[in-house]
Amino acid sequence: MKPGGHTFLVTGASSGIGAALARMLAEQGATVGIVARRADRLEEVLHDCRKHAPESRMWPADLGDVELAERVALEAWDAFGHLDALVNNAGIPKRREVTALTYDEIEHTMRVNFFSPARMTLALLPKMLERGSGWIVNVSSVAGRLGNLHEAAYSASKFALCGWSEAMAVDLWDSPVKVRLIEPGPIDTEIWDLPDNDDPLYHGDKVPPEEVAAGIIASLETNAFEHYLPDMKAVIDMKQADIDGFMAGMASMLPKR
Repeated sequence: MKPGGHTFLVTGASSGIGAALARMLAEQGATVGIVARRADRLEEVLHDCRKHAPESRMWPADLGDVELAERVALEAWDAFGHLDALVNNAGIPKRREVTALTYDEIEHTMRVNFFSPARMTLALLPKMLERGSGWIVNVSSVAGRLGNLHEAAYSASKFALCGWSEAMAVDLWDSPVKVRLIEPGPIDTEIWDLPDNDDPLYHGDKVPPEEVAAGIIASLETNAFEHYLPDMKAVIDMKQADIDGFMAGMASMLPKR
């Protein structure tokens, strides 16, 4: 599927990958619904989208509220008459050593990163099946395949999204609704600098969000389910081949007690 003439709902669209994707989709002729918590930032993205796609709309919403997430999904469907694709991109980091985590932090991370995407998908899936077409694009992370140091809550939420996406794709194998799983690596977004997180341990190169946005659009024109952006599949394969070695390597980065 090429974006032109289609309607997308993109969450987490006020910055980073979501903002880059919304702008890129609009430039390629798609009508875009955008969702994020920060209305002022969302308005800037909407302004850019409407230069190319004047029917685009925005829904300011905190997707930590899963019931609100469902309402937004249904409102967007009704506003546009249908949705060709739901892009579950919204996500929050949680870098915290497991002994310092609180249950509330874990639950909030799961609500934003997994429960809201699942809730929005379940709200729209019957409508897509009845219409005879649709795409569910879930933006997870390589942390959804790797248990990273100080990311127990974040990895749990992204592992959940990966497992959900994989099983859902099998369930929908012969249906007109297609599922894509996107797994970004280190991307140059504000996720590294947000408050209430430990300092990041990674200080290497980061990929521009526009590169990931382009990869998401390209994924819709392939038959492949899973897409690593950038391609870090070799790292995942190495971990799967020797998980004990991977964990020992991660543990070697622990600060001395």
